[in-house]
Formats: sequence, structure tokens, C-alpha cells
Amino acid sequence: MPTSRISIMPLGLTLSFFLVITYVLCVIYGLLGFQQGMHQLLFLQIIPGFTWITWPSFFIGLFWTFVWGWYIALVFAPLFNFFTARIQ
Repeated sequence: MPTSRISIMPLGLTLSFFLVITYVLCVIYGLLGFQQGMHQLLFLQIIPGFTWITWPSFFIGLFWTFVWGWYIALVFAPLFNFFTARIQ
């Protein structure tokens, strides 16, 4: 039976753009007045250099959400491929 493998490049791009889109939607949601401390919980703790909200801070957030997507892909894909090969 052939083993299923995850390619890092499409996974990294998919996760990064998913997180960027989610980040932009969360910022829009917060700017509409529904934040109730959301930016403190989500952004200030996981995005270095982020403050609510200035243009430089917005772009820092875009950068770091993209980086987080690649970090997840670079850790997840090899682990998935390793365990898939061992189990099958």
C-alpha cells in the first residue's frame, strides 16, 4: 500500500494564507468595535511587536501570521510523514 505524504510547500502556503486571511478578518472585526480585549488575548501574546492598531503594526501582524503558517508546516509535515510511514 502506498504511503500518504504531505508536501511542505503547498501546506506552508495554505496554512500561511489561511492565517493571514483569519488575521485580517479579526482586525476588521476588532475595528468594527467588537474587540472586547480580543487584540490583547490573540495578538499581543503571539505576534512580537504588535500593538493595536497602527499601519506598521498591521504589517508586522501580516508578517508574523505568515511565518507562523510556515512554522506549523515545517514541523507538522515531517512529523506526519514520519508517523504515516511507520504506521502503514
